[in-house]
Amino acid sequence: MSEEGALAPLAHQRGAYLRRLPAVDEVLRHLSAQPWGQQVPRQALTRAVRQVLARYRQAILQAREPAALEALSLSLEAIAQQVQALLGQAQAYRLQRLINATGVIVHTNLGRSLLAAEAVANLQRVARAYTNLEYDLEKGERGSRYVHVEESLKALTGAEAALVVNNNAAAVFLALQALAAGKEVIVSRGQLIEIGGSFRLPDIMRSSGAILREVGTTNKTHLRDYAQAINERTALLLRAHTSNYRIVGFTAEVSLPELVELAHAHNLPVMEDLGSGTLIDLRRYGLHHEPTVQEVVASGADLVTFSGDKLLGGPQAGILVGKAAYIETIRRHPLHRAVRVDKFTLAALEATLKLYADPEAACRQIPTLAMLTLPLPAIAQRVRRLRRRLPAAVQAAYRLRVIDGASAVGGGALPLEALPTKLVALQPSFCSVSELERRLRQHRPPIIARIAHDQVLLDLRTVQEHEIPEVAAALCALVPKP
Repeated sequence: MSEEGALAPLAHQRGAYLRRLPAVDEVLRHLSAQPWGQQVPRQALTRAVRQVLARYRQAILQAREPAALEALSLSLEAIAQQVQALLGQAQAYRLQRLINATGVIVHTNLGRSLLAAEAVANLQRVARAYTNLEYDLEKGERGSRYVHVEESLKALTGAEAALVVNNNAAAVFLALQALAAGKEVIVSRGQLIEIGGSFRLPDIMRSSGAILREVGTTNKTHLRDYAQAINERTALLLRAHTSNYRIVGFTAEVSLPELVELAHAHNLPVMEDLGSGTLIDLRRYGLHHEPTVQEVVASGADLVTFSGDKLLGGPQAGILVGKAAYIETIRRHPLHRAVRVDKFTLAALEATLKLYADPEAACRQIPTLAMLTLPLPAIAQRVRRLRRRLPAAVQAAYRLRVIDGASAVGGGALPLEALPTKLVALQPSFCSVSELERRLRQHRPPIIARIAHDQVLLDLRTVQEHEIPEVAAALCALVPKP
């Protein structure tokens, strides 16, 4: 039989299936008898029915063999189930909780830093009531929203003044716009960084209206390079901390105190963009040195910008600290209002900053710091807790092994740091490794793992203690029943 002859009977079958599809009103009458159907607004129910019937029509028209048509259930009950599922998907939140088993602590795609319990509690208090966001309770008049965090930032960093905006890129942009629009900003060529999302420092500078003046080479910049570039159009000297990469080998860069001395001799300010700013010296936990905000301020930088999340472990924000005159100029700039923070950011940031009054307690209570400093024996204990919840048959189905590995800090911070960890390695006997990764990702709550060497790897450094039972339950549920 020719191909056209073979398709002719299939076309008749398609037509028959299309005629068997119930009308919208018929499905709606069926749904109106269901308790759940009575609770859905008529307009939403009608829209969902039409969408489901349209999917059925598309499936019928695209069928390439009779078996594909026979697999379609056209009963009112089957269609009602499809409508109910569609309505459930529409009502579910798109932004949802998930379990991070990747071992990347400050995972940008997964929302970066987790908030401390105190910050979450403060958010709830603020969300449920009116607040003194911009109201001075002593004077009975309008006040500044920044007083809620400025004193804490000054006390923690040693700076004269502080300001908070919605992220660090905005902090850099606003500072350059306020202090250097139409003037030159001198920066080392080796510090022209690119951050996540292909967002580049030179692009920020050009958008701010500042004129980029590159000095030195990619691997070496000397003090004389800065000195030779200073002229009557120079507005400031900028240092950008290369927090997301390192240049090693035949290199040279100018120290901050040297740069400050040169700039101040010409009555110019020095601005340092720390990116992932930290308030704790991480060397005490065996990690690579990351300059603290306090160190940079003490070295004489006139303005320092850094993130409120990432290593700080608070909400997304851009923080500016430094000399009062420069902070005030930035505060008065018209664009400041466009990038200011809301009451929720301030509430979470205030609570987070209060924890830093006791650095040891901060490392226990701020999740980012707790994960960063979590010792290897504690991770091994989490692995044992997980395995105790998995029956022997389940572990056998996954060919489960525990192997040594490394966690990453993420978020563009400490790029050379490989944190020793224990990995739960899975090689399922009932599906492919990529399929297991997909099933974990589609689970509720989703579990995000990583794949390496034909294994699904779960790093419990980033799995919270209360999430271990959920991971165990998911692994058990995904094993096919005998």
